[in-house]
Amino acid sequence: MPTTYVGNLAPAFDLPCTRHPDPARSRARLSDYRGRWLVVVFYPRDFSMVCPTELVGLSQRIADFEEHGCDLLAISSDPVDLHERWIVTPRAQGGLGGLNFPLASDVDGSVSSAYGVFDPARNLALRGTFIVDPDGVIQYQVVHNLSVGRRSQEVLRVLSAIQSGGLCREEWMADGAHIDPYAMLTPGKIFSHYYLDSEIGAGTFARVYLARDLQLDRPVALKVFNRDCPVTPGSVLAEARSVAALNHPNVCTIYAVDDAAGLPVIAMEYVQGRTLASRLGDSRPRTGEMLAIARQIAGGVGAAHDSGIVHGDLKPDNIMVGDDGLVKVLDFGLARRLNRAELVATDETGELGVAESGGGLFGTPRYLAPEQTRGEPATVASDVFSLGLVFYEMASGRPAFAEGNVLQVMDRIRNVDPDAMATEAREPFAPLIRSMLDPDPGRRETDLRRIVAEIDDAECRCH
Repeated sequence: MPTTYVGNLAPAFDLPCTRHPDPARSRARLSDYRGRWLVVVFYPRDFSMVCPTELVGLSQRIADFEEHGCDLLAISSDPVDLHERWIVTPRAQGGLGGLNFPLASDVDGSVSSAYGVFDPARNLALRGTFIVDPDGVIQYQVVHNLSVGRRSQEVLRVLSAIQSGGLCREEWMADGAHIDPYAMLTPGKIFSHYYLDSEIGAGTFARVYLARDLQLDRPVALKVFNRDCPVTPGSVLAEARSVAALNHPNVCTIYAVDDAAGLPVIAMEYVQGRTLASRLGDSRPRTGEMLAIARQIAGGVGAAHDSGIVHGDLKPDNIMVGDDGLVKVLDFGLARRLNRAELVATDETGELGVAESGGGLFGTPRYLAPEQTRGEPATVASDVFSLGLVFYEMASGRPAFAEGNVLQVMDRIRNVDPDAMATEAREPFAPLIRSMLDPDPGRRETDLRRIVAEIDDAECRCH
């Protein structure tokens, strides 16, 4: 059996195939593709050994292949009826949910053997990919290990280079454009092994999608960092991996981090509920509810501190209150990577722009600690101050520093009067706020276990 076919005629085949997407077609023959380019992908078996995203990814790029005058055909040893069932099975259940090219059945393995990709010991085809030119000559071939998936953009990149005769460097496309993985981020599409349901949030650095993990069959919140996020994907993911070891009921769990699909992605626990900011926008919670929320936030932040993790950007938008009352703190540790910012405007009190180099600030201005406004890095004491501002907002019904431009807000933070803030917040939060909002981080209460104990005492007094 020859080990290479590049430059040789492709072995002929005549196989039964699915009637998707052409109901009038029941067989796939090599001769049918003469005069057009053809990509043939061999795969082992339906369901049990193939992640559906591989074929779905190729199907979703069918228009790009058609622009290159190229057809697609997939071949495996499964019978046609199993192919048909796999196609109509919804993606959320591990199926394909439709396909824009046929699947052909090589039940006895004769065609995969002719192409040199048959594994007789396991009676299945390996993950072979072949590009055949309009004259029936193989111009490209690659055979992957069964554990290695294929990416549609890589096949398109190679096809483009072969057709143009250009150098196939890593990022090159014949039309000068890059295949944009961000174009895949729309509801109803599959990205990596996640089925995107809807976009549920967007911020300065990333977008968040409700998605289903097709491998583990569970909902996730999928955070995808924006293309102009001013930190390197590797640094963000490295920090997320360190936080993934943090396990606490009041900390949003990180399930997975990777950039295998071309974008930095963090898959997190999906919490059904609302942000604390949204909850406070409705009305001020009753005292009992406020204390319950405060205790859970402090418990989660304290567990992170015990693990050496500083949040750096605590605010109501980063705190989720579940429908069942369970509180989860989001985005732990990422601030340690996004910890250098430049002031982008002095007439806003929203999030500051961030630059990976240069000096000084990170965070949302009105929730910064005094030392952070001076460009010092976030510490445990900084988290406690920000948490004190969150407690003040819950107790008073308004943000502590809502008025003025960025510079005015930061000046007010540096000159904070904790006694006045405590008086405005009233009982039972007054003692907590007085100790947490000391402008000097060296005098500030930083033991969150003690703060949790004070909240417990306040709850007892309220009952």
